[in-house]
Amino acid sequence: MQLIISLPRLVAFLLCVGFSALSFAQNPQDCSKVPDYNKLKAALTSAVKEGKGANGGLGNQEWGAVVNRDGVVCAVVFTGPNRGAEWPGSRLISAEKANTANAFSTDNFAMSSGNIYASAQPGNSLYSIVSGPNPNSAFSGDPQKFGQPDDPLVGKPIGGVIVFGGGLALYDKNGKIIGGLGVSGDTSCADHVIAWKTRKALGLSAVPMGVAPGPSDNLIFDIQNGVSSSGFGHPACKGGNPSEEIINKLNQTHPAGPHR
Repeated sequence: MQLIISLPRLVAFLLCVGFSALSFAQNPQDCSKVPDYNKLKAALTSAVKEGKGANGGLGNQEWGAVVNRDGVVCAVVFTGPNRGAEWPGSRLISAEKANTANAFSTDNFAMSSGNIYASAQPGNSLYSIVSGPNPNSAFSGDPQKFGQPDDPLVGKPIGGVIVFGGGLALYDKNGKIIGGLGVSGDTSCADHVIAWKTRKALGLSAVPMGVAPGPSDNLIFDIQNGVSSSGFGHPACKGGNPSEEIINKLNQTHPAGPHR
């Protein structure tokens, strides 16, 4: 039997296929470009295991999260033996940090969550930018699934803006931004170190440009008498081992950039 399709029907069919393909390509829940649950958990756990001597801070267990370029959460993990071994509040904070770094970075310029600290203070240009997470995403779901592959945050836009260390944009080997990583559970400086090492281990640190030396999206410690000379400064962190010297050397010990 010969199948005969009229020209108008053929055109309609092809248009339907084309629009379907376009819709699929722009699927906001597409997480194929960012690390999956297992890769994120392995890389973050490895960084945390280096301890406070290598990372600074308190040596705490950590929460980690990744979002895609649309700010949709793709994975949430913890590094300890169970979800109670980390600060419970850090689960949401890690996702918000990931959202912040992704939201304020582009293909040609990276901003870590900590780079926004100074400008978000009273009297500065981004004052009042800090915001909470999307309540429809953040405050629901079974707690027993927190930090599991089916964490209730996965597949939802988390929103929120956090302006201290621990959030980094993710760049593929071609220097194209694909999303963000957030780490929380220790001092914000230790969180930044651990996030930096995790991003490096994931092979997603081809940062094209940033406000810090390198150039990169590293933290800058230049706040004196409440004023950052660069406009992108972050305060030193108290509590546990200091991280500032470790952070200042990150571009030598764990270089970020397209050819590093």
